Amino acid sequence: MCLQMGLVGEKLDIDFVISTGDNIYDDGIANTSDPLFKECFTNIYTAQSLQKPWYIVLGNHDYTGNALAQQDPAIREVDSRYLAIAKSFIVNSEIADFFLVDTSPFYLKYWNSSKYDWRNVAPRDTYIETLLKDLDDALTQSEAPWKIVVGHHPISSGCEHGNTTELQQLLRPILEARGVDMYVNGHDHCLQHISSRNSPVQFMTSGGGSKAWAGKFKTTSDKIEFIYDGQGFMSMQLSKTEAHLVFYDVAGNVLHTYDSTKTEDDEH
Repeated sequence: MCLQMGLVGEKLDIDFVISTGDNIYDDGIANTSDPLFKECFTNIYTAQSLQKPWYIVLGNHDYTGNALAQQDPAIREVDSRYLAIAKSFIVNSEIADFFLVDTSPFYLKYWNSSKYDWRNVAPRDTYIETLLKDLDDALTQSEAPWKIVVGHHPISSGCEHGNTTELQQLLRPILEARGVDMYVNGHDHCLQHISSRNSPVQFMTSGGGSKAWAGKFKTTSDKIEFIYDGQGFMSMQLSKTEAHLVFYDVAGNVLHTYDSTKTEDDEH
């Protein structure tokens, strides 16, 4: 699949890559010199077209290792592409603002487990309250034509994990209130495109980068436009008025496309 990502990246002349988390399986890295980092990242994404910035959110499997190590500037001395700049941060481009959100602390079942690295997160309630307020403020202030929120965990999903209750309750209302165009996530080992039934938000899962969960589906009250229980990846091309998304399988075959247009009057 990395070969196909490289070919698509070359064809599209990509500007950057976004990772939706669970970057280092199974338990993140122990420290910034952990050989697993090169084994799972540097030595995998070798195509010339992928030698661009990678903006990283942490997944739950990253949190079961040394979560702070992935954010340590020293990791960029190992591979300068790896930009897990903070647990939540914004990637500003003229065409779109990408709001990367740390979703693992929302999960109560994670929080109550001793195997997660919650340094710089506790107390949980304060952390989440601050995160949501900062996101709401940033979305309100954003003047980019496209607003795209990225997190590891799905809000709405028809795959194995299904909907995330805590994100449905706490995060989804902000996305709908602030005119977010898309929410992009990983976690579920599949590819899917789901349309919200009560807002313009589109939910995109690109979690097929490693193992896939064939035949494991859940129900969601939103509209499933596309679902694929295999490995693959997604590309996104944006202009001020057009968005073009493509889902690919491991062989580079196009499985699903999504196009959206907006006029300057639509920009928010």
